[in-house]
Amino acid sequence: MTFKTHKLACLLVVSPLFLAGCNLAPDYQKPDAAIPTALPKGEAYDKAYQQGANGKSAAQVPWQHFVQDTRLQKVIALALANNRDLAQTVADVAAARATYKGEYADQFPEIDAGVSGTREKSSDGQISSSYEATLGLSSYEIDLFGKARNMTKMELETYLSSAETARAAKITLIGETATAWLTLAADKSLLKLAQDTAASAQKTMAISKKRLELGVDSRVDLSSAETTYQSARADVASYQTQVAQDINALNLLVGQSLDAALLPGNLPTDGGWLAQVPAGISSKVLLERPDVLAAEHTLKAANADIGVARAAYFPTLSLTASGGLASSALSDLFSGGASHIWSVAPSATLPIFDWGANSAEVAYTKAERDKDIAAYQYTLQTAFQETADALARRGTIEEQLSAQRALVSAAQKSYDLYFKRYKAGIDSFEDALTYQRTLYSAQQTLISTRLTELSNRVTLYRVLGGGLAGTKDEKPVSQ
Repeated sequence: MTFKTHKLACLLVVSPLFLAGCNLAPDYQKPDAAIPTALPKGEAYDKAYQQGANGKSAAQVPWQHFVQDTRLQKVIALALANNRDLAQTVADVAAARATYKGEYADQFPEIDAGVSGTREKSSDGQISSSYEATLGLSSYEIDLFGKARNMTKMELETYLSSAETARAAKITLIGETATAWLTLAADKSLLKLAQDTAASAQKTMAISKKRLELGVDSRVDLSSAETTYQSARADVASYQTQVAQDINALNLLVGQSLDAALLPGNLPTDGGWLAQVPAGISSKVLLERPDVLAAEHTLKAANADIGVARAAYFPTLSLTASGGLASSALSDLFSGGASHIWSVAPSATLPIFDWGANSAEVAYTKAERDKDIAAYQYTLQTAFQETADALARRGTIEEQLSAQRALVSAAQKSYDLYFKRYKAGIDSFEDALTYQRTLYSAQQTLISTRLTELSNRVTLYRVLGGGLAGTKDEKPVSQ
């Protein structure tokens, strides 16, 4: 075989790889955000923007800095390491990345090497042998119109979407774990309050019984005292159940039974377990939320899918080619005595009549792209609504806490006053009982409000994209 023949064969194999310059996917245009450029302002929101420090956004604050209680930090770390639901999501990311890498590899020809030999006897009794060593490719589809590249792009964006979904799942798990831990602390506080109230009511009931024996009180007073005692006693049993269920919920989130040393005590009065969350005015921070980024990657995948569907209108060109050595003796195959062999077999297919199948597929991919545009915008609108709600709660919760503390203080003073008047025989026990019930209810509401305040910090941190700053998997890797 001459040098020119070898050159021609190489060109036939290699040159089609450089012909793939046409891309039929539409140019990607980022959709309108469909949300205001600024987060809400007004009486309910203004105080929310006055908190936080250092001018950082929530997304720039690592969760280890936001969570300031070392026990809760350890619990969240255990949840991120062991939560089985999160493990499923992470496995989905690994599967999506493997699919993308497989699709990426399909863009290039697969080169195979082979050695074969035959030995046969003809009808005249002659025995012949032949041996071949070849290197070649089989049925490689040349990407003239960007089909393979768009399929690879689609799988890449699908992988990136799943990676962002996993990041969102981690942020959600951090928030759920913190909230469950705080709820346990609140229920422990409510349990202790119920136990203290039951103990106080039992003492009051004993006083009423003695006064009844002395003829000072009536059975109505004793029955009223017993009502408060039994009510608190029922609350004790209810909160004991709730505390046990809270621990079970935490164990599920963490993926193992927690050591008692990692469980909280009663809720703090100062909210010191969590840092204040910085909140800026611009809504652009929402564009970097993992769930929003996941929706955009899904949209980009749908955009690439249109290019795949459009490529079906055009011819496909496949190539099978091989080259190598052949000899009648195996010993001569690699020792210079063999002959050079080669083959090139291109094939082309052009769609003519498909009865509208290609048009239907293109229309379908465009409709899917339009649906993903709406999904992206709805995800942003949902993020805006979640953030606005959290900011409204943050802007008013301190006033509510202040009022509730004042109500507890006033109810405590009223109960102490009327109980002293009851013991002095000035008033009936009904008056003292009314204020005792008011005090108990106000104390329960104060605990619930303190939980609301702390939970709101967690929610605001989450909806503003906080949770993963400074971690190794802060952003998914595209290659």
